Amino acid sequence: MSVNILPGQDAPAHELAHPHPRGWRRWLYATNHKDIGTLYLWFSLAMFMAGGVLALLIRLELFQPGLQFFHPEVYNQFVTVHGLVMVFGAIMPAFVGFANWMIPLQIGAADMAFARMNNLSFWLLPPAALLLLAAFFSAGGATASGWTLYPPLSLQMGPGMDLAIFAIHLMGASSIMGAINIITTILNLRAPGMRLMKMPIFCWTWLITAYLLIAVMPVLAAAVTMLLTDRHFGTSFFNAAGGGDPVLYQHLFWFFGHPEVYIMILPGFGIISQVIPAFSRKSLFGYASMVYATAAIAILSFIVWAHHMFTTGMPVTAQLFFMYATMLVAVPTGVKVFNWIATMWRGSLTLETPMLFAIGFIWVFTIGGLSGVLLAVVPIDVQVHDTYYVVAHFHYVLVAGSLFCLFAGFYYWVPKWTGHLYDEWRAKCHFWNSLVWVNVTFFPMHFLGLAGMPRRYADYAAQFTDFHMLTSVGALLFGLTQAYWLFAIVLPTVRGGDKAPAKPWDGAEGLEWTVPSPAPFHTFDIAPQVK
Repeated sequence: MSVNILPGQDAPAHELAHPHPRGWRRWLYATNHKDIGTLYLWFSLAMFMAGGVLALLIRLELFQPGLQFFHPEVYNQFVTVHGLVMVFGAIMPAFVGFANWMIPLQIGAADMAFARMNNLSFWLLPPAALLLLAAFFSAGGATASGWTLYPPLSLQMGPGMDLAIFAIHLMGASSIMGAINIITTILNLRAPGMRLMKMPIFCWTWLITAYLLIAVMPVLAAAVTMLLTDRHFGTSFFNAAGGGDPVLYQHLFWFFGHPEVYIMILPGFGIISQVIPAFSRKSLFGYASMVYATAAIAILSFIVWAHHMFTTGMPVTAQLFFMYATMLVAVPTGVKVFNWIATMWRGSLTLETPMLFAIGFIWVFTIGGLSGVLLAVVPIDVQVHDTYYVVAHFHYVLVAGSLFCLFAGFYYWVPKWTGHLYDEWRAKCHFWNSLVWVNVTFFPMHFLGLAGMPRRYADYAAQFTDFHMLTSVGALLFGLTQAYWLFAIVLPTVRGGDKAPAKPWDGAEGLEWTVPSPAPFHTFDIAPQVK
């Protein structure tokens, strides 16, 4: 791909004639996609740290059998809010931050399509986060029904449950507005010559993810609204005593919940598909097949929701359908893994930190994928349902999966964001510690689950002690590793460091590397011509 913008080109003269907004007004009234992307990233980092503290409190309680520090009700509040904060407050906003920063740069757009709506979509998130976390101080504490908010437990909770419902509504509205903005931007604001099948894969994965968000977030909003009316307005959607059906909620929730899993990983696939070609110094192997595989995963995600519900008493025919449909998802996912490995094959590889996280992601995500195939088999799922085997599976997908993608993208693009190079030695320390401790934390959970350890229990039988102790130590060291990342890498890189060139990576391709580092406040006022 060639463009008629020279690397290192200065900002246009008219940009210099207008003072940029400064101080708090710049952030409160932000309409520039880079500023809003930065707000999303800082918000998600704060939520990641808050969710991490809750995770460490959970592991502290589980270090030994018996109730050590917290009552079971408080323990389950930690479990519930940890899940909600990490999913809706950390992972999703982080990927939206990447989208805001990189999509306009990658397609040659001056900004996102709807700048003020972009501002509103971010500023809905801090009040939602406050609602979630403030619930701990409400009467009865936060909701303790698990992040899935299943009735009848969620119908019996105190006011903290209502705060969680309102927070989910705000976060859902934010996601829908963000998705509309991304779709409109990609379809209408591409630079001349930037055909859809020439777009960077990151843009493709986000385009498909945005359609998923628009399709499933209203379903979650409907489900939690029905919970709210069951709780306060006398309806009986999910109350069996009034003729309702608690399992109906599970169908609605997982019709949202399973596409949500791919909402949290498809943009990560896009990041990995940018990083591996750059450090292999080769074009991405099978570009078109990657696009079609992403679309296939998104489509299949709508027909597999009930594999979360094999123990609810569904007919055998339905069990067979959902079992085979779930296994089918492994095919396009396998295409992606094959293409990443084929891209590296005989490439001129160098192992800078973004590439290390990308390769580490392929390994640990494959582990999570294989345990997912096992959970698709009905007889196995019935045995390990609601055990630590399931906890191990989805943490391998979301922590070792989504989080490693985010780290790879951070190290890849942070020179473009800040104009500074990070310290490579410190970054590699972060990678190796993350890789080791994420496996020490979550791999023993497979054995706990196979031995029958239920999830969401604050106490357990003595035979599970050793694996729980190992997991808790791994979690503490993994958490300290992320604190090291924040204080030894993120903050020093933001504040200063070696000056980054416009293109710090030899093999990197794309429009974002044709502008200076840091990217100027206004980019592509004159659309580049892509040849």
